[in-house]
Amino acid sequence: NLKTVIEKTRALKKFRVIGIHGNYFANSGSSIVQELAFSLAQGAEYLTQLTELGLSVDEVAKKIKFNFGIGNNYFMEIAKLRTARLLWAQIVKEYQPECDCAAKLVAHSETNSFNKTIYDPYVNMLRTQTEAISAVLGGADSITVLPFDAIYEETTDFSERIARNQQILLKEESHLDKIADPSAGSYYIESLTDSLAGQVWKLFLEVQEKGGFLAAFREGFIQNEVKTMAAKRKQNIALRRENLLGTNQFPNFTEKLTGELEASLFQPADYSEEGAEVETLKPCRGAQAFEALRYKTDVYSKNNKRPVAFMLTIGNLAMRKARAQFSCNFFAVAGFEVIDNNGFASAEEGVAAAKAANADFVVVCSSDEEYAEIAPAVAKLLNNEILVVAGAPACQKELEEQGISNFISMKSNILEELKRYQTLLNI
Repeated sequence: NLKTVIEKTRALKKFRVIGIHGNYFANSGSSIVQELAFSLAQGAEYLTQLTELGLSVDEVAKKIKFNFGIGNNYFMEIAKLRTARLLWAQIVKEYQPECDCAAKLVAHSETNSFNKTIYDPYVNMLRTQTEAISAVLGGADSITVLPFDAIYEETTDFSERIARNQQILLKEESHLDKIADPSAGSYYIESLTDSLAGQVWKLFLEVQEKGGFLAAFREGFIQNEVKTMAAKRKQNIALRRENLLGTNQFPNFTEKLTGELEASLFQPADYSEEGAEVETLKPCRGAQAFEALRYKTDVYSKNNKRPVAFMLTIGNLAMRKARAQFSCNFFAVAGFEVIDNNGFASAEEGVAAAKAANADFVVVCSSDEEYAEIAPAVAKLLNNEILVVAGAPACQKELEEQGISNFISMKSNILEELKRYQTLLNI
């Protein structure tokens, strides 16, 4: 058991044998507050149980290392590590150690997988670089930058080399190893740290009131909290309140996956062993539902025509250009081919061009004031093409009464809308 391991490694002063994996919570979709509170509660559980077995708090605390994830919330991630050190010191001191040095937190940080994507994977390099900077500025003792392709394939020599060089660049070219606490004294980061500490401490005490980490986990409290937060974050991604560049926002229009992907890549992982006493955490990624959506189009397009969304731009120049750009991004998220246009003089001209392009969707892009006349005129000229109006105009109700039912806007749940459009095309 751990008591024996600690006793046998006493001579190895800096060898820490107890790892607390906050990154498991982070990669299951938790918030920063939850990751910290549950990790600290787990640490307190080790302190309690091992001191009750006769070990001193000093030797137990000095054998604990925290492994945190690093997300893309740049300043909050800096504040996270600062908050962790502050609160862990308070927790350890409550056990009355002989030396204050026992209260020092040692943290390893690893880039999260929750926000990484299969499509447009080179963006993952940008994500891991800012995450690594956050960890350095927050005071991580060591860092792992995962290769950009680690989530979907056996990492390559190239991806591993880039991941190593990302860290070397921060050290040798940015000189981030020259200052002990570079964010100290920053009013913004100090304020974030103070605010975060209050929220984390509140949740930590809630876990303690349930009997500690193990009792709360057996009760299912921790898993439910993480699941609820993960669902909320995925909903925000579906509504594009949280952006995943290249996946739910500004996708690469020309990217097409030709290889076969395992279905498990698009589902939360389940590592539960047979006969597990409690429900386990389910690591997942925020992009999975969007990737499944786009991959479905890619697979369909291997033996069928790739769906085409044609922008019928007409009327007010500024509005039609803005709405065409929005609509192109909207439909490209599902892997549909998009055709933008400079503008048409009439509905007849636009529809004729759409039919010539063999369009599946004709997306009318104009101003709210002009939709009342233009949208019905286009609708009368279409056969099997699906009419979509870009925006949520004031005349929407009147248009719906005329049988026009498809509208896309910033308020749309893009994931559910695109699933529905796939269904209309029998994809």
